[in-house]
Amino acid sequence: MFIEKSLKEYIANVASGDPTPGGGSVSALVGSLGAALTSMVNNLTVGKKAYEDLSDEIKEEITKSAKEIDTLMEDLNKIVDEDTKAFDKVMEAFKLPKETEEEKALRREAIQEGYKVALEVPLRCAEKCLRLLQLQDIFAKYGNVNAITDVGVGTLLAYAGLEGALFNVTINLNSIKDQEFKDEIGAKVDNILNEGKRLKEELLKVVYERLQA
Repeated sequence: MFIEKSLKEYIANVASGDPTPGGGSVSALVGSLGAALTSMVNNLTVGKKAYEDLSDEIKEEITKSAKEIDTLMEDLNKIVDEDTKAFDKVMEAFKLPKETEEEKALRREAIQEGYKVALEVPLRCAEKCLRLLQLQDIFAKYGNVNAITDVGVGTLLAYAGLEGALFNVTINLNSIKDQEFKDEIGAKVDNILNEGKRLKEELLKVVYERLQA
Protein backbone atom coordinates (compact mmCIF):
# COMPACT_ATOMS: atom_id res chain seq x y z
CA MET A 1 0.00 0.00 0.00
CA PHE A 2 1.38 3.39 -1.01
CA ILE A 3 -0.06 5.14 2.04
CA GLU A 4 2.12 2.92 4.26
CA LYS A 5 5.33 3.95 2.50
CA SER A 6 7.69 6.66 3.68
CA LEU A 7 7.36 10.08 2.07
CA LYS A 8 10.64 9.53 0.26
CA GLU A 9 9.48 6.17 -1.13
CA TYR A 10 6.12 7.53 -2.23
CA ILE A 11 7.70 10.49 -4.02
CA ALA A 12 10.11 8.11 -5.77
CA ASN A 13 7.18 5.93 -6.87
CA VAL A 14 5.37 8.97 -8.28
CA ALA A 15 8.52 10.04 -10.13
CA SER A 16 9.09 6.58 -11.64
CA GLY A 17 7.96 5.49 -15.08
CA ASP A 18 5.04 3.53 -13.64
CA PRO A 19 1.58 5.03 -14.27
CA THR A 20 0.64 4.56 -10.61
CA PRO A 21 0.63 6.29 -8.26
CA GLY A 22 -0.36 9.20 -10.48
CA GLY A 23 -2.31 12.42 -10.28
CA GLY A 24 -5.38 10.85 -8.73
CA SER A 25 -3.48 9.29 -5.86
CA VAL A 26 -1.50 12.48 -5.32
CA SER A 27 -4.73 14.51 -5.30
CA ALA A 28 -6.06 12.33 -2.49
CA LEU A 29 -2.79 12.71 -0.61
CA VAL A 30 -2.72 16.51 -0.80
CA GLY A 31 -6.38 16.57 0.24
CA SER A 32 -5.48 14.45 3.26
CA LEU A 33 -2.60 16.79 4.09
CA GLY A 34 -5.03 19.71 3.90
CA ALA A 35 -7.22 17.91 6.42
CA ALA A 36 -4.20 17.16 8.61
CA LEU A 37 -3.18 20.82 8.70
CA THR A 38 -6.70 21.86 9.61
CA SER A 39 -6.73 19.25 12.36
CA MET A 40 -3.45 20.68 13.61
CA VAL A 41 -5.02 24.15 13.75
CA ASN A 42 -7.84 22.68 15.83
CA ASN A 43 -5.32 21.17 18.26
CA LEU A 44 -3.53 24.51 18.50
CA THR A 45 -6.82 26.31 19.15
CA VAL A 46 -8.79 24.27 21.69
CA GLY A 47 -7.94 25.11 25.26
CA LYS A 48 -6.14 28.36 24.48
CA LYS A 49 -7.23 31.68 26.05
CA ALA A 50 -8.82 33.00 22.85
CA TYR A 51 -10.76 29.75 22.52
CA GLU A 52 -12.21 30.09 26.02
CA ASP A 53 -13.60 33.49 25.06
CA LEU A 54 -15.63 31.98 22.19
CA SER A 55 -19.35 31.26 22.51
CA ASP A 56 -20.52 27.73 23.32
CA GLU A 57 -22.12 27.55 19.86
CA ILE A 58 -18.81 28.24 18.10
CA LYS A 59 -16.95 25.80 20.36
CA GLU A 60 -19.50 23.11 19.52
CA GLU A 61 -19.10 23.77 15.79
CA ILE A 62 -15.31 23.56 16.12
CA THR A 63 -15.60 20.21 17.91
CA LYS A 64 -18.03 18.76 15.35
CA SER A 65 -16.00 20.04 12.40
CA ALA A 66 -12.73 18.70 13.80
CA LYS A 67 -14.25 15.24 14.26
CA GLU A 68 -15.54 15.15 10.69
CA ILE A 69 -12.23 16.43 9.34
CA ASP A 70 -10.40 13.54 11.03
CA THR A 71 -12.80 11.13 9.28
CA LEU A 72 -12.21 12.86 5.93
CA MET A 73 -8.47 12.53 6.45
CA GLU A 74 -8.82 8.78 6.96
CA ASP A 75 -11.10 8.46 3.90
CA LEU A 76 -8.66 10.37 1.69
CA ASN A 77 -5.78 8.21 2.95
CA LYS A 78 -7.68 5.16 1.67
CA ILE A 79 -8.25 6.82 -1.71
CA VAL A 80 -4.47 7.30 -2.08
CA ASP A 81 -4.38 3.55 -2.78
CA GLU A 82 -7.88 3.06 -4.17
CA ASP A 83 -7.16 5.47 -7.03
CA THR A 84 -4.23 3.33 -8.22
CA LYS A 85 -6.73 0.52 -8.91
CA ALA A 86 -9.56 2.64 -10.28
CA PHE A 87 -8.52 2.08 -13.91
CA ASP A 88 -8.12 -1.71 -13.55
CA LYS A 89 -11.59 -2.48 -14.98
CA VAL A 90 -10.80 -0.52 -18.14
CA MET A 91 -7.48 -2.31 -18.61
CA GLU A 92 -9.14 -5.70 -18.06
CA ALA A 93 -11.83 -4.84 -20.60
CA PHE A 94 -9.25 -3.92 -23.26
CA LYS A 95 -7.76 -7.42 -22.88
CA LEU A 96 -11.06 -9.17 -23.69
CA PRO A 97 -11.25 -11.15 -26.94
CA LYS A 98 -12.48 -9.37 -30.07
CA GLU A 99 -12.58 -12.06 -32.74
CA THR A 100 -16.34 -12.22 -33.30
CA GLU A 101 -18.91 -9.45 -33.53
CA GLU A 102 -20.46 -10.67 -30.29
CA GLU A 103 -17.07 -10.53 -28.53
CA LYS A 104 -16.45 -7.03 -29.88
CA ALA A 105 -19.82 -5.85 -28.61
CA LEU A 106 -19.21 -7.34 -25.15
CA ARG A 107 -15.73 -5.82 -25.09
CA ARG A 108 -17.05 -2.35 -26.00
CA GLU A 109 -19.70 -2.60 -23.28
CA ALA A 110 -17.13 -3.73 -20.70
CA ILE A 111 -14.81 -0.85 -21.63
CA GLN A 112 -17.63 1.65 -21.22
CA GLU A 113 -18.56 0.22 -17.82
CA GLY A 114 -14.89 0.30 -16.88
CA TYR A 115 -14.66 4.01 -17.57
CA LYS A 116 -17.73 4.61 -15.39
CA VAL A 117 -16.12 2.68 -12.53
CA ALA A 118 -12.81 4.48 -13.06
CA LEU A 119 -14.30 7.90 -12.41
CA GLU A 120 -16.12 6.88 -9.21
CA VAL A 121 -13.00 7.04 -7.00
CA PRO A 122 -11.72 10.49 -8.11
CA LEU A 123 -15.28 11.85 -7.95
CA ARG A 124 -15.51 10.66 -4.35
CA CYS A 125 -12.13 12.26 -3.68
CA ALA A 126 -13.35 15.60 -5.07
CA GLU A 127 -16.52 15.44 -2.98
CA LYS A 128 -14.51 14.82 0.19
CA CYS A 129 -12.15 17.69 -0.59
CA LEU A 130 -15.17 19.93 -1.15
CA ARG A 131 -16.54 18.92 2.23
CA LEU A 132 -13.17 19.71 3.76
CA LEU A 133 -13.29 23.22 2.29
CA GLN A 134 -16.75 23.68 3.80
CA LEU A 135 -15.51 22.61 7.23
CA GLN A 136 -12.44 24.84 7.17
CA ASP A 137 -14.49 28.02 7.51
CA ILE A 138 -14.79 27.85 11.30
CA PHE A 139 -11.02 27.46 11.65
CA ALA A 140 -10.29 30.31 9.26
CA LYS A 141 -12.50 32.59 11.33
CA TYR A 142 -11.83 31.38 14.86
CA GLY A 143 -8.74 29.18 14.77
CA ASN A 144 -5.56 30.18 16.56
CA VAL A 145 -4.36 33.29 14.73
CA ASN A 146 -0.76 32.12 15.12
CA ALA A 147 -1.65 29.17 12.89
CA ILE A 148 -3.61 31.15 10.29
CA THR A 149 -1.01 30.40 7.60
CA ASP A 150 -1.64 26.70 8.20
CA VAL A 151 -5.33 27.29 7.53
CA GLY A 152 -4.28 28.94 4.27
CA VAL A 153 -2.05 26.08 3.20
CA GLY A 154 -4.75 23.61 4.20
CA THR A 155 -7.21 25.48 2.00
CA LEU A 156 -4.87 25.44 -0.99
CA LEU A 157 -4.22 21.72 -0.55
CA ALA A 158 -7.91 20.87 -0.19
CA TYR A 159 -8.68 22.79 -3.37
CA ALA A 160 -5.75 21.22 -5.24
CA GLY A 161 -7.05 17.79 -4.25
CA LEU A 162 -10.51 18.73 -5.47
CA GLU A 163 -9.55 20.07 -8.89
CA GLY A 164 -6.87 17.43 -9.39
CA ALA A 165 -9.39 14.66 -8.77
CA LEU A 166 -11.84 16.29 -11.19
CA PHE A 167 -9.19 16.14 -13.93
CA ASN A 168 -9.35 12.35 -13.64
CA VAL A 169 -13.15 12.34 -13.60
CA THR A 170 -13.23 14.42 -16.76
CA ILE A 171 -10.69 12.40 -18.74
CA ASN A 172 -12.65 9.21 -18.07
CA LEU A 173 -15.93 10.95 -18.80
CA ASN A 174 -14.61 11.98 -22.22
CA SER A 175 -14.42 8.30 -23.21
CA ILE A 176 -18.01 7.48 -22.22
CA LYS A 177 -20.68 7.39 -24.91
CA ASP A 178 -23.75 7.31 -22.62
CA GLN A 179 -24.86 10.91 -23.04
CA GLU A 180 -27.33 10.88 -20.15
CA PHE A 181 -24.60 9.61 -17.81
CA LYS A 182 -22.13 12.17 -19.19
CA ASP A 183 -24.58 15.01 -18.63
CA GLU A 184 -25.32 13.90 -15.08
CA ILE A 185 -21.67 13.52 -14.05
CA GLY A 186 -20.63 16.60 -16.02
CA ALA A 187 -23.13 18.69 -14.05
CA LYS A 188 -21.73 17.28 -10.80
CA VAL A 189 -18.20 18.16 -11.87
CA ASP A 190 -19.21 21.73 -12.71
CA ASN A 191 -21.03 22.17 -9.41
CA ILE A 192 -18.15 20.79 -7.33
CA LEU A 193 -15.57 22.86 -9.18
CA ASN A 194 -17.53 26.11 -8.98
CA GLU A 195 -18.37 25.64 -5.31
CA GLY A 196 -14.78 24.67 -4.56
CA LYS A 197 -13.45 27.81 -6.23
CA ARG A 198 -15.92 29.97 -4.33
CA LEU A 199 -15.04 28.44 -0.97
CA LYS A 200 -11.31 28.66 -1.65
CA GLU A 201 -11.53 32.38 -2.42
CA GLU A 202 -13.69 33.07 0.63
CA LEU A 203 -11.35 31.16 2.92
CA LEU A 204 -8.21 32.81 1.57
CA LYS A 205 -9.83 36.22 1.98
CA VAL A 206 -10.35 35.49 5.69
CA VAL A 207 -6.81 34.13 5.99
CA TYR A 208 -5.26 37.27 4.48
CA GLU A 209 -7.44 39.53 6.62
CA ARG A 210 -6.37 37.78 9.83
CA LEU A 211 -2.78 37.52 8.64
CA GLN A 212 -2.56 41.27 8.15
CA ALA A 213 -4.59 42.30 11.22
